Order: sequence, then structure tokens, then C-alpha cells
Amino acid sequence: MAEEEIQDAELVEDDAPDAIFEPAMAGPFTMVQAMAFGLVILLLSSTVLYYVFSSEEVVELEVVEPEYNDPRVFVTDSFGMPVDEAPLEIDYIFSDVGETGKEPSIGVTSNGCMFFIAMEKPMRSCDYGASWENTADITQAPFTSDPYGWVDPVTDRIFNIHMMGLATTWIGWSDDNGESWLGNPYDSGPIPLNDHIKLGSGPWVDAGYGIPGQLSPFYSEAVYFCYNKLAGIFCYTSYDGGATFPTGGQIYGLATTGAGLHGAITTAPDGTVYVTPRVATPAVILSKDNGLTWDTREMGQDASTPNPRKNSEVATDSESNAYHIWTGADQGIYMARSTDSGDTWDSESIRISPAEVISTTFPQTDAGDPGRIAITYLGSENGSLLNTTDIDGNNWNGNGHYAPNGVHYHLYVTYSLNALDENPIFHTRRVTDDPVQVGAMCLNSGDCRSDQGGSNRNLLDFNDLHIDLEGRVYIAFADGCIDACASSPDPQPADSRAGRGSVYFMANGPSLFLDVGEMMSPVPASSPEMTNEIIPRVELEAVRQEE
Repeated sequence: MAEEEIQDAELVEDDAPDAIFEPAMAGPFTMVQAMAFGLVILLLSSTVLYYVFSSEEVVELEVVEPEYNDPRVFVTDSFGMPVDEAPLEIDYIFSDVGETGKEPSIGVTSNGCMFFIAMEKPMRSCDYGASWENTADITQAPFTSDPYGWVDPVTDRIFNIHMMGLATTWIGWSDDNGESWLGNPYDSGPIPLNDHIKLGSGPWVDAGYGIPGQLSPFYSEAVYFCYNKLAGIFCYTSYDGGATFPTGGQIYGLATTGAGLHGAITTAPDGTVYVTPRVATPAVILSKDNGLTWDTREMGQDASTPNPRKNSEVATDSESNAYHIWTGADQGIYMARSTDSGDTWDSESIRISPAEVISTTFPQTDAGDPGRIAITYLGSENGSLLNTTDIDGNNWNGNGHYAPNGVHYHLYVTYSLNALDENPIFHTRRVTDDPVQVGAMCLNSGDCRSDQGGSNRNLLDFNDLHIDLEGRVYIAFADGCIDACASSPDPQPADSRAGRGSVYFMANGPSLFLDVGEMMSPVPASSPEMTNEIIPRVELEAVRQEE
């Protein structure tokens, strides 16, 4: 389908007409001439005065095309509609991790080493994606059924955690950039499951588990570990940097619905901890006492969520404002904000994704200074396929789980530098050149399809986005359409069954930390050993690394 270009309009006022008049004759006026000329002046003066005092009635509308016409670039308002504002100038660098990367996590240490963790391999690149190596040693899990990774931004400790069967999680960590590892098993007991494992860290607060006189923390940060067991969410707190988790248990209430599935753990600078349950009405579960007690806050009743649904996520900025991101029932990406540590949230949801993106999934987010956030997701602009026959023979409503064969999903990145404003602006770019997925992708493991060249569960459950200490954005995703699929003019669903580990990170563009300002590419332009390339600023020609 031919891609639609963005069309904007701007209201402009015509300049007021000049009123410069000279007599048409030389010499002294006759009485008649003087009277005639005076009458002309009077009439013209009246016209000018009428124009001035009734300008609202005579303003003409003129359609002004936006200054940009790249169909892969969108600048939109809180309803997903275009606004006439210049897009942010941002470059991206692509890197092929070279390994299967389903359900990837990404983090960056203070010396710039990227860690891409998926399946059983903690992959590391310390040369900006030019090369990758598996840093796992004999202490790390030899197999997995669910991976997750986390880099503590305060201590640089790298966590590499994996399910070992249905009841045990292997929690590994490294304090030397992956040169060596330690690890312990966490046994959740005889009753399965131990699923959707997540780990995060953040500052201690003087409440709950952090009250002086209780177990004294001897790791500078609180480490949280959450997982799904049957229909509940279980969360635990570690005092020793993730080696053991002696305190915690099941979170009751809303967290017991939705099969107990949940998204990532986010901890704000003020110590508030957020976990997002997978429920029909968007919600967050939060703790302000280091995981001793948990409360629930609902929002987004106007946007709701689709079914099947995937994980939502919370980002928190440097002043502990919170941004909850999810896929709405109309398949757009939505946001609600809290400026009081999660106690209250926006009553009206804000649409982040452009209206042209009619199907989305896997939203991930991170934030820097107040109002400066980045969001990534998979999305499709194949609007012409709405209400055509989906894979179940029904009219397709944009839900990726049932997408017709002709739907192409790409990776999108959205920035906002004023996300706390009453009318925030969102700058979105479709960064991939070829699709990430073609046709339906299984968003419910109990209803996957294998009739077209293998299971469409190939991307599993999530991607990831995080920023480094300078506010540079890094994105990890699994690419289902590689090799011949990527180069085909007409790729088919059966061609997109891979899950290649892939990374985009920002080269040039605005940091999410205001004091850093505009960032320059960390990659030397003339470096002969670099195989990745910078994507042009406007054209955004995505570049793939050669096999």
C-alpha cells in the first residue's frame, strides 16, 4: 500500500493592505477637484477603519503545507493528530546483535558498555554495537524459558535472570562489566508457576522494610524481584543486591486478576516502586515502603485496553513524576501522568501514537528530566486493511493478534520534550526500513498459529527501552523479518518467523536530560572497524548490518 504523507494546515492572516495615495494631477486643486479628492480619502479611510475594527470577519484561511514531507515522520498532539511544528532532528544507529533476541532487555553501564540480555546469553558491546560477545560463564543459567536483564544505574551491577523450569529462577549478577559473574537460584516453592520474572532497583526509603532497626541494607539500592504464580503477582525485596530475597510475598487486590501477568518494575528517585498488572482498565500497583505494602491506582477508563493485551510500563523522571504507557482498546499508544508520586493520575488519557498508526503493541518507555520522555513500540500504518477479513474470518479492528497477512509491523520511536504540558507535542519516527513482523503476531500463548511457516509466537512478549546517564536512548527489539524477508518486495507471514536480537540507539539529537543539551554521535564517522551506519537525519534510511 502506498504510504500516506502527513498533511497539515495552518491558519494565517493576510497582511493589511497598504494605504498610500498620491494625487493624479499636478498644480493647485480646483474646488471640485478638492471636494472629489476629499471624498475619495474619506471613503478609503472608512474602508481601512472597517478593516481594522472588523478584522476577525475578513480573515481568509490559507492552507500551508508543513515544512517536512517525510511520510516516516510524525509530529502530533495529545489526540494523535498532526500539528505544524518542525520535527526533532534525531539520528539512530542500528546494530545487529547476531543472536536470537526474543524478549530482550537492554541496559548501559557508566562506561558505555551495552548489555543485551535475551534467552540465556548476556550479550555485551563496548564499541557502540560494532561487535557483540556472550559474557556468560559457568555460573550462569545454561538454559531458560523466560529471560530478563537489568543494569543498576547507580552501582553498575548487571543482572542476568532466567527461569529454570516452572518453579526456580536463576539470578546472576556481575560487578565488572560482565568479566565475571555470580549467581543464586530463587525457588518459588513446589506450586508452579514462576513466570514473567522481572527485576529492578532503586533508592531505599525510611518506611516499611527500610525502617531503621529492621534488616539493615548493606547494598546501596533496594532490589525488587516480581513474578507471576497462578493468578497472583509476587514481589520480594533484597537487602544484599539480589543475592537473596528474604522479605515479600503476594500482592492482593487487583494484582490477583488478569492471571497475575505484569510488566517491568520501575523505581522513582523518591523510592516509589511501580508494577503494572495486565488488566482491562489500565492500572499501576505501587509501594512507598520498599515493597512492604502495595496500593492500586486505576486510570485510562476512556482508552481501556484491548484483548488480548500486553504489558504496560511506567517511566519516572528525575523529579519522580510518573508516566504510564499502554496500548488502548483502539490499538493506539496512550499515556497518563502523575505529579504526586502515583497518588493521582490524569483523568483523560493522552494519545502518543499518530492517528495513522492503526495497530500497536509492545510499548516501552523511559524518562529523563521532567517532561522529557521516549517511547518505542511496534506499529502498523496499513489502515486500508481495517475491516477486512482477519485470520479468524472476522472484520479486523487493528488488533495485532488477528492481523491479516498483508499487515506490516515496524519499530516506532516517539519523543516528547514537554510531556507534562497541558498540550504536549509528540515527535514520532518509523525507524525500520523493512517490517519487523508480517501478519499476525501471537499476543496470547494459548492461541498461537502455526499454519504459515511456523508459530507466530516468534517475538514473544516484549521489547525494551532505556537511557544511559547522559540521556541517550537505547532500544532492544526482536526482529522477525531478516535475511530474504528483509530484502523481499513482498514479504509474507511465513517469511517473518525469526527473532533476531537488534538494537537502535540515538546518535545525534536532544538528550533527555536538559543540561546535556544536543548530543553528538559517539561513533567516529571514519572508523574503519565500524559496520553499523548512522541513519540520515531526515530521510531516516534504516540500515541493516550485513550478515
